[in-house]
Formats: sequence, C-alpha cells, structure tokens
Amino acid sequence: MKTTSESTAMLLPAELRAFLPCATPEAWIEAALVNPSLLLIDHAQCEKKAASTAMSLMYRYVEHPLLLTKMSQLAREELLHFEQVVKLMEERGVAYRHIGASRYAAGLREEVRRDDPQRLIDVLIVGAFIEARSCERFACLIPHLDDELGKFYRGLVKSEGRHYEDYLMLARHYATEPIEERIAFFAEREKALIEAPDPVFRFHSGLPLAA
Repeated sequence: MKTTSESTAMLLPAELRAFLPCATPEAWIEAALVNPSLLLIDHAQCEKKAASTAMSLMYRYVEHPLLLTKMSQLAREELLHFEQVVKLMEERGVAYRHIGASRYAAGLREEVRRDDPQRLIDVLIVGAFIEARSCERFACLIPHLDDELGKFYRGLVKSEGRHYEDYLMLARHYATEPIEERIAFFAEREKALIEAPDPVFRFHSGLPLAA
C-alpha cells in the first residue's frame, strides 16, 4: 500500500499541490478512518453547499457569461456527486442527517472583501482553495479505503481538480490587477484553519483534538 504522501504526489497535479500551503495532517486522516459515517454525511453536505455556492454566483453576477457557463457546469456536477454520495450512504446503511458545518469555509469567507469587484475575486479565490483542499483530502484517503470508495474518490480527484482550476482561472480573468497577494493572504488563513486544533471533525476540519 502506498503512503499518503506517495498517493497525493501520484494523484494530484504539481500546480495544485503547490497552491495549497500545507498538507493534511496525518491526525486528520486517522480521525477520518474511525469516523467513516460522519465523513460521508459531511461529504454529502459539502457537495450540496458547493452546488449552492455556484448557483449563488450565477444569480449575483449575471453580467459575466464565462462565469455563468462555468458555474452552471460546476453546479450540475456537484449535485451529481451529492446524489452519488447519498447512494453510497444508503448502500452502507448510513442515514443522512443534518450536522453542523465546520469552521473552515466560514473562516475563509469572513476574510472576503465586501464590495465588488474585489468581493468577486475573493470569493473565487476562496472557491479555489476549498476545491483544491477537497481534492487533496480525497487523495490522502484513497490508500486507506475499500475498492468501491477508493474508485469513487479517484474520480472526484479529477473533477474537484477541474473545479479548482476553473475558480482560479475566473479569478484571474475578472481581476483588474494581479491577485497573487490575495492568494497568499488566503493561503495563510487556510493553513491556520487546517493546522490549528479543531474541536469538531468534518471533511474540512483542522487538527483533531486529542480524546
């Protein structure tokens, strides 16, 4: 069996790995493996939220045809993933129920500037980080999963990678100035959220607190 680092190196493009400011801690992977039902439930919620975010952007920024096209495609794909996760849960006897969200997405979005066009750029950069981290976490988990779930997550690595690329491309496309400084700003915040102790385990949670 390949190690986590070998798996991520094989499955993830170098550009995506370089974009993320840190790797997922091994302690999170260990927590995920002992909380498979909770992981699937939160994964389903993440797919639903991703579709909702794409739809919200479509409603808010109707004057941007490229964004409308990309977000329409992304929303459809995320909803398909939601359906697939729910089906997997049903097959595995995992009941879908409401659980509270992690601090991760909210922690990134609280740094988004309020006024456009800066707001749009920040939202797109945050979307790129969320999709890239999702992709990396799927890759981290694959070596430890059964064949069915591992195959499913391999497919998600490819699609989430495309979503990361689309968000970043759109941020650059609509920016009126270089965005590297904002990317670095959000990278620092993202790293803190991933590496800091987190009392709640979720798909995007930070370092699990010791029991």
